[in-house]
Amino acid sequence: MLVLLAGLGVFVGFISGFFAIGGGTVLVPALLFLGYDIKYAIGISVTQMVFSSLYGSYLNFKKGTLHLQNSISVGIGGFFGAMNSGFIVKHLSSNILTVVFLSFVVLAIYRFFKAPLLSNKPEINNNILLLCIGYIVGTVSISVGIGGALLITPILVGFLHFPLKKALSSALFFVIFSSVSGFISLSYYGLIDYSTGLTIGLFSLFGVYLGIMLSHKTEHKRHKKLLLFFYCIVLLLILDKLFKAHI
Repeated sequence: MLVLLAGLGVFVGFISGFFAIGGGTVLVPALLFLGYDIKYAIGISVTQMVFSSLYGSYLNFKKGTLHLQNSISVGIGGFFGAMNSGFIVKHLSSNILTVVFLSFVVLAIYRFFKAPLLSNKPEINNNILLLCIGYIVGTVSISVGIGGALLITPILVGFLHFPLKKALSSALFFVIFSSVSGFISLSYYGLIDYSTGLTIGLFSLFGVYLGIMLSHKTEHKRHKKLLLFFYCIVLLLILDKLFKAHI
């Protein structure tokens, strides 16, 4: 089991680094497939996100793609929003959480497909607006086991006109705040499997490094196509899980 969890950690870390996400979109379905209840799958996923987002953001900062001023505003909003996650996970059924998670993936596919790679409009850098966006995304996303980058990236690119690479780096930085806050909240409600989360989180660091290095060498248009393909795979995995649960 340790080898399986280690391999899963490296794979999830790579996905996290390359696509600038927390990793929950891959890890939660994988843990469900392995037989974990979705509530504990969410807790393990959030634990892994703390590791991958911290290390990934450090690498992005060294590469010069992470701009802290706007990222901190949306991150602080995410931190306070994610504090609601423990209460939400504690009091909602596993079926409802699974449907919400599926809805998030569908919305992410649609928004990212519609968002342009480059915009001729100026960036919208309103810190109050970014704070509110972070709060809403943080509240919902951590409650379904994802860091929020899946939704933050399309919002920054499609609505606030951020360049793709900058939006991806800001989205992963956002996950630091939302995942740390979510970890605190879920821990309070006893929804963290610390041993599994730590194992996957530590091994994910190897994958994060590889994913970040490759992402900086990938052309924008190809990067977006690969991300859309990835979203579709996750959607199919969740649909398969829901179908099997009702037959």
